[in-house]
Amino acid sequence: MIGRRYLGLAALSVLCIASRPAWARSQPFSGEAFEAAQVRDLPILIDVSASWCPTCRTQKPILARFLAEPRFSRMVAFEVDYDRQKPVVRQFGVRMQSTLIVFRGRDEIGRSVGDTNPASIESLLDMAL
Repeated sequence: MIGRRYLGLAALSVLCIASRPAWARSQPFSGEAFEAAQVRDLPILIDVSASWCPTCRTQKPILARFLAEPRFSRMVAFEVDYDRQKPVVRQFGVRMQSTLIVFRGRDEIGRSVGDTNPASIESLLDMAL
């Protein structure tokens, strides 16, 4: 028989997992993971940001909200640190932090820089689906 304490802990675990921000499913950029997502022809988001950037901080909850939606469940999100991952920043031709790039498989579909408008960010993400 399952005790109340176990059920309480199980319920708390489920609640913690369910309340985690969707952005928690994003991952630091790795060339191997990016290529694997491209080979699988998945929608991909590259979020180039910096910890000190106020625009990047504004983009995070907007992205989290959209990535939590079922229609974006297949999207693979990668975070690129603008200051610490300069070779990756150059690989994508990024000139500024707060750059969002979407791919459908191997094809770049669109990008935006400095955008904090939820409607246009949603449109950008939709392009990759």
